[in-house]
Amino acid sequence: MRIAMIGSGYVGLVSGACFADFGHQVVCVDKDARKIDALRQGEMPIYEPGLAELVGNNVRQGRLSFTTELNEPVAAADAVFIAVGTPSRRGDGHADLSYVFDAAREVARAIDGFTAVITKSTVPVGTGDEVERVMRQASADADFAVVSNPEFLREGAAIRDFKHPDRIVIGTQDERAKAVLAEIYRPLYLNRSPIMYTERRTAELIKYAANAFLATKITFINEIADLAEKVGANVQEVARGMGLDNRIGGKFLHAGPGFGGSCFPKDTLALIKTGQDYEAPLRIVETVVAVNDQRKRAMARKVLAAAGGNLRDKTVAVLGLTFKPNTDDMRDSPSIPLITALQDMGAQVRAYDPEGMEQARAVLNAVTYTKDAYDCAKGADVLVIVTEWEQFRALDLDALRAAMNNPVMVDLRNVYPSEDAVKYGFSYSGVGRSQTPSVRS
Repeated sequence: MRIAMIGSGYVGLVSGACFADFGHQVVCVDKDARKIDALRQGEMPIYEPGLAELVGNNVRQGRLSFTTELNEPVAAADAVFIAVGTPSRRGDGHADLSYVFDAAREVARAIDGFTAVITKSTVPVGTGDEVERVMRQASADADFAVVSNPEFLREGAAIRDFKHPDRIVIGTQDERAKAVLAEIYRPLYLNRSPIMYTERRTAELIKYAANAFLATKITFINEIADLAEKVGANVQEVARGMGLDNRIGGKFLHAGPGFGGSCFPKDTLALIKTGQDYEAPLRIVETVVAVNDQRKRAMARKVLAAAGGNLRDKTVAVLGLTFKPNTDDMRDSPSIPLITALQDMGAQVRAYDPEGMEQARAVLNAVTYTKDAYDCAKGADVLVIVTEWEQFRALDLDALRAAMNNPVMVDLRNVYPSEDAVKYGFSYSGVGRSQTPSVRS
């Protein structure tokens, strides 16, 4: 099949490369000439494990290409995927759909013959109806069907998620479009990946409902973690005990500093706004957002307590800046409000992240970036683990302690068993577990 992918960001690039790897002819289109030039040179605009190799291989095989010109690839395409950004709109938190509608207008004027136009971007319920209206307005004679096909890709594991999905959701009642999508996803039949055909509005809501539910699981276990600390329980064992119930499952039950990233924060806000617009308020999701926002800054108070109640002119070493491992994405990362709050408390912040420091420089001020974890710990009064990168899971605790001014560790991801940290001389604070006494200085 011939596919035009409008947008070469995270979703568009990963999806386009994976479709090409299936054997389809894919052209990724983006208005950003610098991004397209970089992609042609083999430079990825994002960090995602295995993506550079996947893109490079399919470019060499002639199945994947990049352009800033939309008309020709759209005219030749059997299917056009719209995978542009839908950021939170300033002021009301609703998804900004201007990029989607702009792309839809251009696609409508360029298509030649029947074309399935698929919204891959995460969009609120009813967006497909508006996309169809916008396209009809732009080109009354165009022959197309608008389909919702939401993505379910986890940053850091996106390629595997695309090639081995839990499900593929396709929202359309148009039989011609169903046939096109069935052919596009036919390679996944070998993996017996379930394909769910449903109405377009239902497909749009599935995406938002799924993300909101996962955000709720994270926020729930974070609140249980706070209670566990007060009553002397271990949240990791609580989570395991919950997760062994197959009605609940163990995923997204890892206590930490709160959720961030490109999806959960904006998608929960957009769902809340949609509920308000339709007079069906989502009180649970509203609470999830409020609790999560408060939690991120509360982590700084946790660091303050571990340091003995005073961070003025002290040095805090922060390990991990991105919102999760295996990405360079800093969007809504818990590290941002954490570091900002630490600086407000008078602390000097040193930081290290395997992939995110360049992105962090754009959103954080007055931070000293270091070459590795041990360099980061030099002269520090407190060390804080914010992101559970694999590189931080087996640190030499002796060397880490020797580099620090005071051996205080605040482990916001529960990477280390408290007994191991204490054995090496650390005063240790985790999340949702019993704490060791704070070191006062």
